[in-house]
Amino acid sequence: MFNRFTRLTALIAVALSFGVASAGDILSGPQVGDTIHGFSPLNCTGDHAGEKHCLICQNGSNPVAIIFARQLTPELTKLIQRIDRETDENKKNSMGSFVVLLSDSDSLESELKAFARKEKVEHSILTIDNPDGPQDYKIAQEAEVTVILYAKQTVRANHAFKKGDFNDKGIEAIVADLAKILTN
Repeated sequence: MFNRFTRLTALIAVALSFGVASAGDILSGPQVGDTIHGFSPLNCTGDHAGEKHCLICQNGSNPVAIIFARQLTPELTKLIQRIDRETDENKKNSMGSFVVLLSDSDSLESELKAFARKEKVEHSILTIDNPDGPQDYKIAQEAEVTVILYAKQTVRANHAFKKGDFNDKGIEAIVADLAKILTN
């Protein structure tokens, strides 16, 4: 009995030391160290509005923030505005950013154009892709928001949030992680 208890305690200690994910954490999208692959969502704003265009290809090895989301919410609006501002402030680093709404809604394109005008989103491209997201990206169905920060085609940070878990604290964590793509 003592040996089993000791072994179990040791296993738990080892697991905790490696940062086992908590019950609220989810894996969604490419993970840190993964290589980003191109895909072509419908661009609703930007130079290729109305076209399916690969923004990963366009950005090359520049630092980029990609936001995958299932719906526009007040919290997502705050994040988009922050990332849009950061993209503008980091022009010298050639930072790019885009938002991918995962939906099959026919009216979403006009909604995103109106959203960009109303919220003054000028530097982050708003796009639409199918509800499952790009093939091979493995965007979790339970993820309301997934943010991928990458540079030189390699993921440097990944943040995923279940419905109801995305808040100002998450936004601040994402903005703080921009340093991981802007330095190098």
